[in-house]
Amino acid sequence: MAQIFRAKKRVVDKQAIEVKIHSLDHQGRGVASYQGKVCFVDGALANEQIKAQITNNKAKFFEARMLKVITPSDERVVPFCQHNDVCGGCQMQHLALSAQLQHKQQAVEKLFQKFTQQVALNWQSAIESDSTHYRRSARIASFYDKTTQSLKLGFRGFRSKKIVEIAECQVLSSHFHDVFIQLRQLLSSRSGFRTITHIQLCDADNGQFVLLRHTKAISDSDKNYLAEQGKALGWHLIWDNGVGHSELAVLPHYSVGEVRFEFTLDNFVQVNAPVNAAMLAQASDWLTLSEGDIVLDLFCGIGNFSLLFAKQATRVIGVEGSASSVAMAKQNAHTNQIENAEFHCFDLTQDMTQANWFNTEAKLLVLDPSRTGAFEILKQMPLAQFNKVLYVSCDPVTLARDSKLLLDAGFSLIKIGLMNMFPHTGHIETMVLFQRR
Repeated sequence: MAQIFRAKKRVVDKQAIEVKIHSLDHQGRGVASYQGKVCFVDGALANEQIKAQITNNKAKFFEARMLKVITPSDERVVPFCQHNDVCGGCQMQHLALSAQLQHKQQAVEKLFQKFTQQVALNWQSAIESDSTHYRRSARIASFYDKTTQSLKLGFRGFRSKKIVEIAECQVLSSHFHDVFIQLRQLLSSRSGFRTITHIQLCDADNGQFVLLRHTKAISDSDKNYLAEQGKALGWHLIWDNGVGHSELAVLPHYSVGEVRFEFTLDNFVQVNAPVNAAMLAQASDWLTLSEGDIVLDLFCGIGNFSLLFAKQATRVIGVEGSASSVAMAKQNAHTNQIENAEFHCFDLTQDMTQANWFNTEAKLLVLDPSRTGAFEILKQMPLAQFNKVLYVSCDPVTLARDSKLLLDAGFSLIKIGLMNMFPHTGHIETMVLFQRR
């Protein structure tokens, strides 16, 4: 008879502990030592003496929430947002802006030292933007509470699925400064709007777009009413019933240089427009593109890098797993009269040996993967043919892991720089240039 062994449940210490924080991790959490294990504390800063309560006791580490700062860091500041303690959006408003990039850079260095044993990295100046009103897109949760007969509208709580009701968000685009007041008034005006579960905002170059997702049918009269009210506010309304979207007369778009990028609200676009534009300029500068270059752009999305590179290179091949993004990339190439960029839909976690898009003459490789990284495609890629690899990362752990593959394949890390796409958060965006030794 088979015996089933159940893992012994670890008892969580409910007593307050006092620890000294020695650094921050790559998620912006304070790092301390307690009972011979690492202890991660949300909201704590380096060089602080704090009291905390353990919330999770794992085999190799503790997780804790801060109760009190006994000795504050010189870098601690008062958060500017009234919702900072409960909202899940910004996790680092308590850390001075000037120190945020410094700690993020240190976190990346530690990960590179762990994965690649490289200590000295050639850091370039970080790409930055205004630290407020930088988000051109966001997703708001909406829930009608039958018990209180009131509408709850806001963001998900920190490490929680509960909705935190928001009065205003100072990192949203200034065009959406009063959006929570406006939405509360509009969505509370008719009972038909109670089935709206999410509102997606997008501040494009050609106006503000508001997508409303609903679980049950909404009458035409209610839709017309909201359309009229939204039009007065300058909004383009989109209805999403879970099956499809209502049609728009125009698609949202943004421009970088001479290239205009159209997209739908289902497509991924960078939320920080100034940082995105500076990122594209830096990528072009680091690669030193010229006529004769053939670029392979993997995880190309709607053509954010590809179309600008095509203005300088002889040919660009963009590959992306999302069919809708590939269709939009092709449309953008046509709109901008760019004929030397081609786009292919392919799952970049799969075997690429039979892929018809791979070009053996391409000498420049560009990678802009999701947080899962590019490990699977790099393992099977004939890296020996490339002279340069530009890696744009939104997760420092997978970046460091994947960099080990490139270094082992004969590349040197030439340049590295942060892009502060999300000020006041723990998100770390990095650009790295590798060159064949």
